[in-house]
Amino acid sequence: MDIKLQLLESFHAHGSDGQTYKVFGYERLARDESVTAAIEHWQSTGVSEYRLADGRFVDERDDGSLLIERSDVRLMRA
Repeated sequence: MDIKLQLLESFHAHGSDGQTYKVFGYERLARDESVTAAIEHWQSTGVSEYRLADGRFVDERDDGSLLIERSDVRLMRA
């Protein structure tokens, strides 16, 4: 299945390490194979994800905070 990301939002967040980060929120789209047209058709998968500007993944927590994957750095929206 082909997947692409559609940018939904971007924002700055303050890290528990004292740094400021740029965070991007994306929606995952999948190619709709049922449409046979000259133009590709993409549809939402219902899955969203966050990434830092450098490409690292960010996990969204139940309390609204964000955690940089494979680190202990928590982010809060600025």
